[in-house]
Amino acid sequence: KETVGNSRIWEVHLTLTDTNDPELAALTCRIREELCGSTPLQRLGHLMITVGDFNQAEEICNRLLENICSDDDRIHIYHQLGLLSAGQDQYTDAATFYEKSLEIKQKTLPEDHLSLATSYNNLGGVYQKKGEYLKAHEFYEKALHIKMKTVDANDLACATSYNNIGSVYYDMADYSKTIELYNKALQIFETHLPRNHPS
Repeated sequence: KETVGNSRIWEVHLTLTDTNDPELAALTCRIREELCGSTPLQRLGHLMITVGDFNQAEEICNRLLENICSDDDRIHIYHQLGLLSAGQDQYTDAATFYEKSLEIKQKTLPEDHLSLATSYNNLGGVYQKKGEYLKAHEFYEKALHIKMKTVDANDLACATSYNNIGSVYYDMADYSKTIELYNKALQIFETHLPRNHPS
């Protein structure tokens, strides 16, 4: 929580967990891997989005945007602003931020770079939320295409794509395709994630 009278100082209470619990250790490790950012402030912004503190996350992202000069950092902050907007159901704004991130990536990265798949995936999610299922499907397929070229077919990244494409088929009432893709995703998730993972 913020300390009284100073919005730049936070009081954090830590609780010791059982270090001998292998499932908890695996979950903690996975959450650390999922928080991205090249600086502690970027990781804090991502954490604030994850826990739903959107006002704090937006403040952090805007402060970071004012002070960045590298394309990598700009990509990351636009991505976080997209996550932030999507988390608040502001899908048009989210698409705008994701597109800005994607534009920089397309100028600076090879066309089959895994980071492009992340942008396509995020855009797919936004368009799915907006009810634009064909456009969502197109972006999800682009993401899967890159993933299939860059990682093993049984990688978690592919499972996420199968799951996302399956959810679009569900929204379009094509339940046989939905089941097929969800089963593919589930097989991969069960292989790689601890039983107590939220996915």
